[in-house]
This record gives sequence, C-alpha cells and structure tokens, in this order.
Amino acid sequence: MSASHDRYSRWSITLHWLIALIIIGNLAGGLLLESLFNARDPATRQLGFTVVQVHKSMGLTVLVLSLVRLAMRLREGFPQLPGHMTATERFLARVTHYGFYALMIGIPLSGWMMVSASPLNFPTIWFGLFEWPHLPTGTSKVLAERAGAAHQWLAYGAIVLLLLHVAGALKHHFMDRDDVLARMLPFVRRRA
Repeated sequence: MSASHDRYSRWSITLHWLIALIIIGNLAGGLLLESLFNARDPATRQLGFTVVQVHKSMGLTVLVLSLVRLAMRLREGFPQLPGHMTATERFLARVTHYGFYALMIGIPLSGWMMVSASPLNFPTIWFGLFEWPHLPTGTSKVLAERAGAAHQWLAYGAIVLLLLHVAGALKHHFMDRDDVLARMLPFVRRRA
C-alpha cells in the first residue's frame, strides 16, 4: 500500500454504504422473522415466507458484494490511520475491519448452508428472478440446525460490531476531530 493512500476509492465508499444498508435491513428482517412465522394469522405467516425470500436474496447479495469489496481491499489496501492513534486503537481498528469481513461472508454462508441442508428443501428465489442453487450438503436436520445457530450468533455478533464501529467513527469525528469518518462519507469535505 502506498504511503500516500489516505482515502477510500469511490467504489469502496459505494460498496461500504450499500452493504451497510443491506446488512442493517437484513438484521432487522431477521429479528422480525420469528414473530411472523409464529403468528396465528395465516396472512402474517405468509408475509413471513415473503420476508424470508427477500432476507435470503439480500444475504446472498451481501455475500457477493463483500467478496468484491474484499478483492478491492486486497488490491487497494487500507488507508493510513491517523498518527495520533495508539497501538491499541490501531489494533482494534484492524480487528474490527477483519471481523466485519468475516461476518459479511460467514453470516450469508451459514444461512446458505442452513437452507441447503434443511429437510424442508425450500428454494431460494433471488429477488423473484431465478433460483439460487443449494450448496451440495445433502439434507441433514443436524447440519441445518447447527448452521442456523451459527447464523443467529454471527448475526448477534454483527449487531455488536456494528455498534462498536459506529461508536468508533463518531469518536474519531467528534472527539479526535480527525478525518477517519469523513474519508468514508461520500459528500463530506475533509478537514484542512
């Protein structure tokens, strides 16, 4: 990575915010799913099946976009962190970023594995356009349950990491008064 590399590319910024919006929507939808499926009203349960199809489509989209973003990150590297950051802060920043990549790939993969191994064998219709293939897991209730548990716990981890990430960005902007947040916002002017 070049020492002058101090800003994210437009593509990185676009992918960051697109993935972030999809993840936030999918986390909200995932939290809502259980109440929809457990509803007494058949129309509400049917809504749950629609929401789960959108949830799966969005999750697979996050997987693909995250792999693209990871490839870009490996090519472009990380922008340099401000010189005032301590070694601990630098370590936490890197761990947070690596953790996000692990979750952005691991959560959709565990969901895909859960659906693929499920004895119910429901198809995934990507935004109503085409059927997304199952992973070659075969049907296994045990594997589906384990993948489902991993999917759920990884999603809870994403919520925690997301809150820490936002808190860190706000700390940089309002307390440290540096450009860490500004260089990821598309329409914010960086400080002189």
